[in-house]
Amino acid sequence: MRSSASSRPARPTGRREGATKKNVKRNTVATRLTHKQRREVARIASAPDSRIDYSDIPPLTASFWKNAIRNPFYRPVKRQVTVRLDADVIAWLRLPGKGYQSRLNHLLRAAMLDEVAGGEVSRE
Repeated sequence: MRSSASSRPARPTGRREGATKKNVKRNTVATRLTHKQRREVARIASAPDSRIDYSDIPPLTASFWKNAIRNPFYRPVKRQVTVRLDADVIAWLRLPGKGYQSRLNHLLRAAMLDEVAGGEVSRE
């Protein structure tokens, strides 16, 4: 006997809800080293820096650092916080349109970097 429904019910796919994450087995270098190799690595790591031979590495000059750029793929970790700001400050940040939180973050980062570089920041 035929069903009176216009289409068949969907078959289960065999996947659980939220099972789309890929499980990755972490296989670190430490688990692949033999006991002898781990001892050798520990011995080398415990050696003082004065024993490191830098003769095959050319020194980095000021011209190298002049053209250096920050990693273009670097993205700082964001944390959600609650901040109480004056209404006029929020209005000023929102004046140009969308992105007032990014503008606030940019201003705070510029102030932080200025202070780290030796600039003065007023503390009220």
